[in-house]
Amino acid sequence: MDRIRVLLSEGSSLTSREVVTCLGPVGYHLEALDPDPLCIARFSRWMRRIHRCPRSGADPLGYLEAVKRVVAERRIDVVLPTHEQAWLFAAAQPELSDVPVAVADATSFDRVQSKVEFARLLDEIELAQPRWRLVRGNSDLDGLSFPYWLKSAFSTAGRGVRLVADERSRADAERELLEQASGALMAQEPAVGQYGQVQGLFDHGRLVAAHTSVQTGIGIGPSAAARVSVDHPRPRRDIATLGEALTWHGGLTLDYFHEQGDPSYIECNPRTVEPGNATASGVNIPDLQVRLTIGERFTSPPPTGRVGVRTHGTIALLLGAAAYDGTRRAVTAQLARALAHRGCYHASAEQLTPVLRDPPSAAALAFVTAHALASPRQATAIARKAIDRYSITRETIDRVAAATGASATR
Repeated sequence: MDRIRVLLSEGSSLTSREVVTCLGPVGYHLEALDPDPLCIARFSRWMRRIHRCPRSGADPLGYLEAVKRVVAERRIDVVLPTHEQAWLFAAAQPELSDVPVAVADATSFDRVQSKVEFARLLDEIELAQPRWRLVRGNSDLDGLSFPYWLKSAFSTAGRGVRLVADERSRADAERELLEQASGALMAQEPAVGQYGQVQGLFDHGRLVAAHTSVQTGIGIGPSAAARVSVDHPRPRRDIATLGEALTWHGGLTLDYFHEQGDPSYIECNPRTVEPGNATASGVNIPDLQVRLTIGERFTSPPPTGRVGVRTHGTIALLLGAAAYDGTRRAVTAQLARALAHRGCYHASAEQLTPVLRDPPSAAALAFVTAHALASPRQATAIARKAIDRYSITRETIDRVAAATGASATR
């Protein structure tokens, strides 16, 4: 029997690279779309082909045409949204009847893609979050105590979020976000506790898999570049509540801070985010999503995985050290910890570049290491270039909705 052919929606994000690590050993035939033929997902023995395509944010209609063409020509069985293309697929559903992809409808995406709408939704379904207020102008910030977060309604990889700690950072945040925003912003009190994530996979509103983990190492974003799996029942219940309220289909991820497992939610990603820890813990969400997309139905209780499983991505940790410290010494210290298996690397499994299992991934690790050591400040530029290849804006979605006749709400 032919292997199931899976097309990743992009190959530049850390999530796409972890998905390759999750799906390759299972035996799937993997291909990906990306504007860059040398994207990070390319460097894997499990990746069969990278298809050049337009940037999904700059030319969404051209990107969608590339998706349909590759699906037809390569006899693709499943398209797996690894980043914000999930939102694009939702908006263009009327035009994608021949594209085998599991995503929720556009109305559901509108409720969680926007940070403002997501905050309103959490209030409606009574899930915990830090106090927040809508910001339409400078006067709406008057009287707020420092520190607080100022957030654009739409942003990718933390680029539309600023911490306001004093008058100087307030002025910077206003200039960078308030004056450039096309829609409303929100100001929100900081959450307290340890950063964690709960990932869920849904079959039209029914939770079929869930996983919780907490951060042990910081990457750019600041993302959870190293994690350990935990048993947090309340976030699993809460993501089930959210998915049911939205009749969600496909992957969904909630970011939260917690104290003793009690969460306060700060963000929603309407897709599966960096699933390596879940897979290492026994819940291979990308594999389950492939099976969901081809029509398999799950009747057992949602699997939750083993507790105490540690994973990391050396590339992400090196970029984080370079971006936040900006010195060669910090990058060298991070690399030394990786080589000695100390700190967050101790008893932890590599998910981005598992060189022993996937020798070609060494090329990606060598590239990032060399650039971070040569010029630590290049780390942000490396990340920004990757983000630009896969990010989607509200304006992009409006263009697609207008072209396809779908609804686009704000």
